[in-house]
Amino acid sequence: MLHSDANTLNAPALYAQVAERLRARIFAHELLPGSWIDEQVLAAEYGISRTPMREALKVLASEGLVTLKPRRGCYVTELSEQERSEVFPVMALLESRVAEDAARRATSADFSRLTAIHEELETHAAANDVDHFFETNQRFHIALQEIAGNRYLAQLINDTRQVAKLARRDSLRPAGRLQQSLQEHRAILEALLARDAALAGQRMHSHLLSGGSVE
Repeated sequence: MLHSDANTLNAPALYAQVAERLRARIFAHELLPGSWIDEQVLAAEYGISRTPMREALKVLASEGLVTLKPRRGCYVTELSEQERSEVFPVMALLESRVAEDAARRATSADFSRLTAIHEELETHAAANDVDHFFETNQRFHIALQEIAGNRYLAQLINDTRQVAKLARRDSLRPAGRLQQSLQEHRAILEALLARDAALAGQRMHSHLLSGGSVE
């Protein structure tokens, strides 16, 4: 029987809710890369049986966020240097196209939205608030996807971002990287506002490669 406390999950598609909670904890690094996932403890914490927990982990495994090891259990995926060197160039290519399309298609309202999000980035950078900067950065990139309006491209990016996010939050922690990222965002926004699609794409491409290179 499911418990009724705040942690309890008691709606249909229970495994999907569990997967969403675990996904958020992985991205927040509450569940660290390379760490073992104790199915029994987590199932007890959420007040559920181990069946939906295992189904949730299968979902996360299909997304590349966890790795199921025979006879050893389930572990949060830890990207190797080779994997990092492969995923960020892919992200750079995809998101550079998004920036190009967004520069061509954005309305004045879209530019106002992007500028407002960027102002939040400025605030978080001034406070050296890496976690909120990271989350706001994600909103900026998602907003660009929505403006670009290519659902096939967006799906490719979302699938790749799931894996890239395992490393990207920590990419902002080395000394000077937060301010560097902010400067890169300023340059991207400048190109977007100028409707210079080629320049916006180039700057976005460099931004993604820069984020991956300091992992």
